[in-house]
Amino acid sequence: MHKIWAQLPTSLPVTPSPVLDFKFAALPADPPAHPPGNATASALARTLKPVRNPRLRGLQCLRCDALYPVTLTHDGCPACKRAGFHVALRASYLPDLTEKPDAIPMPYAPGFTLGEGHTPMQELPELARHFDVARLGLKDESSNPTGSHKDRMTAVGVAQALDFGAHTLVLASSGNAAVSAAHYAWAAGLRCEVATYEGMPATYARQLDALGARRYEFADNAGRWAFVRERSQYPGYFALTNYRLPALGSAPLAIEGYKTIAPECVADAGLPDHIVIPTARGDLAWGIYAGFRDLLAAGRIPRLPRLWLVEPFPRLARVFAGGAINGSYPGHTAQFSTAGATVTYLQWQAAAATGGGAVVVGDDEARAARRLLTAAGVSAELCAAGGLAALRQLRETNAVAADAHVVLMLTANASSDPSWPDPAV
Repeated sequence: MHKIWAQLPTSLPVTPSPVLDFKFAALPADPPAHPPGNATASALARTLKPVRNPRLRGLQCLRCDALYPVTLTHDGCPACKRAGFHVALRASYLPDLTEKPDAIPMPYAPGFTLGEGHTPMQELPELARHFDVARLGLKDESSNPTGSHKDRMTAVGVAQALDFGAHTLVLASSGNAAVSAAHYAWAAGLRCEVATYEGMPATYARQLDALGARRYEFADNAGRWAFVRERSQYPGYFALTNYRLPALGSAPLAIEGYKTIAPECVADAGLPDHIVIPTARGDLAWGIYAGFRDLLAAGRIPRLPRLWLVEPFPRLARVFAGGAINGSYPGHTAQFSTAGATVTYLQWQAAAATGGGAVVVGDDEARAARRLLTAAGVSAELCAAGGLAALRQLRETNAVAADAHVVLMLTANASSDPSWPDPAV
């Protein structure tokens, strides 16, 4: 019998923060010019400056609600840090008093886009019967321009970079986020620098090289994040992803890009009871939670769906069991996109605030689920297939009832997954 970790801790224990001490010997050198072919797009992007939402009043702490100005850096809440908590900030908006208020406020309108969003919702009636649920839907984020959900976040991140006059996106990623950032930066006329793990899969490396992104290799997250943090201190550099340890999450305004998934789900298939989400540090999960929270506040939905965060080995599950939220929980997995040893306050909040929890799905379970999805005509990266395996656990424990409407998040397909194809059974 599997155990679903959904018990809310009465408090969040903390551990001392490790010190990162990465320093450049000199100022960063300018990257070489982009490869030819995007000069027209670059000029056009520079003339289309994103329009910031006038109701965006600043960034607010997820825990204490302290308000701070919007900047290109994202170092969390100083007040909470002094109290021993490492907590991210979120976008905060003034009330919309117009006749037709926006249910989902966004930082920019218009912003910068390559056509991301409005991805299809695929109904899976045969798998719904197989897992004994009333309805099972698949939100197919592989339909985004670069093939993953990351495009939603990158689009808003690029809008912020253009708004603040940044010249370079910098991030830590060895997969989908890197590919997304390289494509969007190229289209917007921005430079892109990516801190990757050693041995980045060739399918990702080739795309970055073709788009003129600079790659820097590190042995672990500490090295990658230290590089990004140091870069972010220089004028003109915008860190798209997390660079703090203990981890906070990605750039707060960029995470807002995931909120639009909520109204799309409701418009395409109605309000689900449960959403199952592959997670590393929880940017996607928190963005989906924030979108549904906005819909609830606007009176568009009667309740929040329960969010179940799927991880390849216990991290958030250990926090729900009483572990330190800023502890280190290492493990090994073939689920490339959701690897890592950290937990964030924002992913804990997304699960806890919706009455959901954490579900641990090992690689063998995820592979078995991927075989079922493949038979149903669905190509899924391994961690996304893990969502289907998580549903099996949730049904076995009755955390998901037989009459439930469930949505799985397909974050990307198997085409660039280094674990694909699966070993023969």
